[in-house]
Amino acid sequence: MPTSSRPRTPLARSTLIKMGVRIAIVIAISTLFSYLHMLQTLRSEALAQLEQHVAERGQREQAIFLLAEDNHVILKKALEEKLRAYQNEDVSARFDSLFALMPDGAIRNRPEHFDGTRMPCVYVPKGVPVDMDMRRRLLAGYEVLLQYGPAFHTRFTDTFITLPEDALVMYWPERPNWIFESDPTTSIIIQDFFPGSLPENNPKRETTWSPIYKEPVSQQAMSTVTTPLDMDGRHVASISHDVLIEQLMARTINDHLPGSYNIIFRGDGKLIVHPTLNEESIASQATEQQRAHLRSIVEQVRTRPPGQAVMKHPEHGEYLAVTRLRGPGWHFVTVLSESAVSRPAFQAARIILLLGMVSLLLELAIVSWVLQQQITHPLVAFTHATDRVAAGDFKVELDTTREDELGQLARSFRLMADQVQRREEELRQANEGLEHRVEERTRELKEVHQQLVQTARRAGMAEIATNVLHNVGNVLNSVYTSAQVARERMTEMKLEHVSRVANMLERRQTDLESFLTQDERGRHLMPFLNKLGQSLLDDRQEIVTLLDDVGRYTEHIGDIVKVQQNYARTPRVHEPVQLAELVEDALRINSAGLVRHQVKVERHLASLPSLLTDKHKTLMILVNLISNAKYAMDCVPASERRLIIKMEHTPDNHVRIAIHDNGQGIAPEMFTRIFQYGFTTREEGHGFGLHSSALAAQELGGSLAVHSEGQGLGATFTLQMPYLPAC
Repeated sequence: MPTSSRPRTPLARSTLIKMGVRIAIVIAISTLFSYLHMLQTLRSEALAQLEQHVAERGQREQAIFLLAEDNHVILKKALEEKLRAYQNEDVSARFDSLFALMPDGAIRNRPEHFDGTRMPCVYVPKGVPVDMDMRRRLLAGYEVLLQYGPAFHTRFTDTFITLPEDALVMYWPERPNWIFESDPTTSIIIQDFFPGSLPENNPKRETTWSPIYKEPVSQQAMSTVTTPLDMDGRHVASISHDVLIEQLMARTINDHLPGSYNIIFRGDGKLIVHPTLNEESIASQATEQQRAHLRSIVEQVRTRPPGQAVMKHPEHGEYLAVTRLRGPGWHFVTVLSESAVSRPAFQAARIILLLGMVSLLLELAIVSWVLQQQITHPLVAFTHATDRVAAGDFKVELDTTREDELGQLARSFRLMADQVQRREEELRQANEGLEHRVEERTRELKEVHQQLVQTARRAGMAEIATNVLHNVGNVLNSVYTSAQVARERMTEMKLEHVSRVANMLERRQTDLESFLTQDERGRHLMPFLNKLGQSLLDDRQEIVTLLDDVGRYTEHIGDIVKVQQNYARTPRVHEPVQLAELVEDALRINSAGLVRHQVKVERHLASLPSLLTDKHKTLMILVNLISNAKYAMDCVPASERRLIIKMEHTPDNHVRIAIHDNGQGIAPEMFTRIFQYGFTTREEGHGFGLHSSALAAQELGGSLAVHSEGQGLGATFTLQMPYLPAC
């Protein structure tokens, strides 16, 4: 292809692309480092803000709980003073003026004097006996709550006092009719808040916080803080405040940092507040993923090192900030998504990258204009000059007045063109002489080539002849042995007995009947003839079998010659073959030698359907391997010579035929040479059998391998070839 017609990439464009790529890489790396720096900075700031936020929220949320405990100190002191003041006083008149036994059996405030928005209510369930001591305590609790209840109501929903006998004094302005709405059989002391104040459950007599429960009348979720009051070693009352969970949930869910949410759970893991879940929905509506997420948060918070307020939750890509609310001991947790921390850094990095790309495009535009003026146009002139020189026109015009590198290049190009023109002429003259020398050398090479072809043909013919002689020799041994055995059988046939019987019968022809029935020899004549006839038939059958073997061996000799002839022509056509029968043929061909060498043959032949292969090549390989195995056992005592033939179908769809002998074995250093042409370990061997068998196995698409544990330990030759079913 002429140089002038080749597609070119402008130097300015390629230079701009390379510059742009390199600058873009620098911008990308700078953006990456900026992003990482901003991410680290923002993460530190966000985690510090998160820690401060959860600490402030903890202080704010636990204030109500701490205030409740302080209130209980005041109420406890006031109630104790009031009880001691009523210790010996008969308060029946005062009690009956305020409270009465209602028709439903419960004791409640008298309706005509009761205003639940300004005064406490008293409730004693039906069936609870009220003695003078209990009247004093109910009246004392009523007066204490009447005095302090309105003041505490500014921060607490209600304030109430519970007697262990199952009675209640409560101030709850938002539910003024609670006393009349309650069922007369409603027990107070079985509610979730009260058992924690009993001496057996609270031996230290401390303030306790109940789990979340629903108040039976209002059905509102709440948690109750309770402080027991003991006088003279006796539990006389319990003072309580209720904290509505609805208010706590509103503050917890709505007041949070951007990209975060808050949850509260007890020390035992029970959920109190969650933006989307509660204890009931966790069991019935939450997905397994949500439950697993919540469990992992609770577990990490409960197992965190002491004093650690902020931790990473890598399993879900979150940060957890934790504080423990004094009083109830609940955990207040703020969950911040890691993406909320990285998003501002990513947005800033994207802006930096965008500005960098705009700057890059502007710079490339300016550089492109400069390259066009200063480099591209002069290089185009050089390109045209190069094309003209390549076409044989050495008269080129270039701007040699420039003082920069391009001017120096133009002067050098002009000098080069003159030198090329001069050398072109010298080369033309040299080529004329070279062509003459090439013609002479070519003629000499043709003569040498013809000699090499003739030599190779003679070598190939010699190898084919050797192969034919080797394989034919193996079969001729069997032909000779079979012919000798047939000759021996013919010699041993007792034909003279027939003549003797005929002469005996001819002499006694006149009294043949009496001879056969009465004469001692005549009576044995017929059984003798039967045995003689059967013996002649057996000998004939054995001779026919031997002659059949001679015919089959002779046919195999012809096939060996045909196979070798086909080496110089086309491959033989594959035909359906029963491999087990082919193995038996190979054994029959070697049978005379195996019998003569007293070799015991063991067969382990798997039953396989017919397969397609070259029958005579396969038979030739098997005959060679069995023959070699027979000679390899000459050093073994005759009674111990064993030949094992195993045929199987391999999992990779091949057929494997292994021929194992317990003969002299093969040294490991011989493995690489045993299939080479001319290599043999027998004095009378010629080193061609295994070589030709290995080549034949390759032509069948398979392989021939050998294995031996060492000298004196026998050897195994394995023929493996593809299993191609005949149907």
